[in-house]
Amino acid sequence: MADPPAREPASAEPTAPPPAADSLSGALSRNIEAVARRRAEDAANTSRGVRIAARIGAIIGRMTFVYAHVVIYGGWLLISRGMVPGVGPFDPKLGLMGSVASIEGIFLSLFILIAQNNSSAANDRRDDLSLQVGLLSEHEITQLIKVTAAIAAKLGIDAEHHGEIADL
Repeated sequence: MADPPAREPASAEPTAPPPAADSLSGALSRNIEAVARRRAEDAANTSRGVRIAARIGAIIGRMTFVYAHVVIYGGWLLISRGMVPGVGPFDPKLGLMGSVASIEGIFLSLFILIAQNNSSAANDRRDDLSLQVGLLSEHEITQLIKVTAAIAAKLGIDAEHHGEIADL
């Protein structure tokens, strides 16, 4: 069973083909271009070390990495116990294997923490953007309600007696 492809960190590639430029409003086109620029700036401002840590984090988060470790440490154990003919044990008390596994665990934990910090920062940026969009939407909807109420008043429609409308 093959691993699913690892998620790349903060890719700027669209998941679907973009719509034709002439089918979008000017504001929507500007917003899409702004998001693309922001992603490109974020990618350009990411340090080399963070990019390397993100790549390592993507690799260690796959089942292939687990299978490789089962084979490596299993082989180490078999060789160290003298169970492989023609190969002498090199770590009979498994002290070296324990040290290697501990050091590897420390570094893998650091890579995971770096990836989580980057993910958290990206989530914070998305939350801020979502709040901004929500506030802008609320403002625009309020303006639409005012215009609709003015139209209703001009047409002689009494909208105040509708409970839901009055609450708005």
